[in-house]
Amino acid sequence: MTTRDDLMAELWPASRRYLASYVLFNQAVADHLGMHPTDVQCLSLLTLEDGPVTTGRIAELTGLTSGSATRLVDRLEKAGLVARRRDEADRRRVLVAVLPNALEHFGRVWRTLGTDWAAVYADDSEAELAFLLHHMRRVVDLSHRQIARLANGLEPA
Repeated sequence: MTTRDDLMAELWPASRRYLASYVLFNQAVADHLGMHPTDVQCLSLLTLEDGPVTTGRIAELTGLTSGSATRLVDRLEKAGLVARRRDEADRRRVLVAVLPNALEHFGRVWRTLGTDWAAVYADDSEAELAFLLHHMRRVVDLSHRQIARLANGLEPA
């Protein structure tokens, strides 16, 4: 019979492999697209937002400093993937919007790869999917807290 300790002993190396595989996958997607991995993730995160966002919001989403986020937006704009525009409600603010051609290009790549990802979950029950969703949300929250700790010199959260 497998004990909790046995499972925890397997979980640590499995989680490290899982995280590494995602980083390597992200790098492969970026290489395929001729982009930097951070730029790919930024575009992915921008497509989850309700609309155009400020560079400050991009810094929040990516964990970059404001200067690095500005350089990231500069690269994406130069590549024709995003555009800056004045906020109609507050002309002092500049918003960054993903351009339709970027969505089309990325959409093709994600649709091609997405079929295989969907197959991973095809045999999972609703309860298993709910658990995975719960787990992923907890890991995202933990990740944000750990990033903040690292930014603060590993001070306690």
